[in-house]
Amino acid sequence: SLTRAAEAIGSTQPAVSAAMAKLRRLLDDPLLVRRGNASVLTARAEAIAPVAREALAAVGRTLDARPAFDPRTSERQFLLTASDYALAVMTAPLLDLLKSEAPGISIEFSPLSVFEPVDLLRVDVAVASAARGVPGKRLSLFSDTMTCVVREGHPRAEGLTLADLDSVPYVQVALGDRIVTAVDEALHAAGVFPHIARTVPGFLAVPFMVADSDMYGFVPARLAALYERELGIRSITTPLTLPILVEAAFWHPSRTDDPALSWLVGTLRRVAERVEFPDQEA
Repeated sequence: SLTRAAEAIGSTQPAVSAAMAKLRRLLDDPLLVRRGNASVLTARAEAIAPVAREALAAVGRTLDARPAFDPRTSERQFLLTASDYALAVMTAPLLDLLKSEAPGISIEFSPLSVFEPVDLLRVDVAVASAARGVPGKRLSLFSDTMTCVVREGHPRAEGLTLADLDSVPYVQVALGDRIVTAVDEALHAAGVFPHIARTVPGFLAVPFMVADSDMYGFVPARLAALYERELGIRSITTPLTLPILVEAAFWHPSRTDDPALSWLVGTLRRVAERVEFPDQEA
């Protein structure tokens, strides 16, 4: 009902009808069609509805942004999506900082999967590898080296040769369909096409997979150190030239002027300093 839609948004039925006519011309689609006594969305309207909702939400967040933001008194809730590795090393220091400096602010965490441009409208900040090509504004947070891990007592615990990398069972990290990680690129560049025994969706599972097997895998060095004693794993040498992992914060350009978002990004940078330099006061 265009009449009820007009009432819901504080407009008039003729104004909503005119807007619908303009949308139909722009999109070359009727958008609404009669079915019995009701109007239903066309297939085109169903397809664009999620994007339209996200765009309206982004506009709403922009209009609702306050000119001043005080983290000490704010009760804002943020949505942060991040790689499992970033969550593993950043969550605890981030929550500690919030407890002391912004007790009313809460953060909802969600795991990062394959990221599309529209996804930045659904979250406040995404933390991911800078090499993943996430769209939007970006601030580098911290870096880490990649390392090869096996269990203590592994037959090749002193190091893996290129031939070993080719034949020993391998735990592959797959970030999405047909997405090759930088580690896999390094393996292929060295002429190594490993025997893939398991494929996991993130780095966090790798230490657990190698701990009770003769498989090997690659993870960020901080993650290896985090589980070294608990799981009985160790980092070993390989002849590969491994990439440097750079974790970065990404956000939608339309939200750059939001003082609350600026505070969150700055806070993530401070947390990253604690991760990068744990023996120094951030």
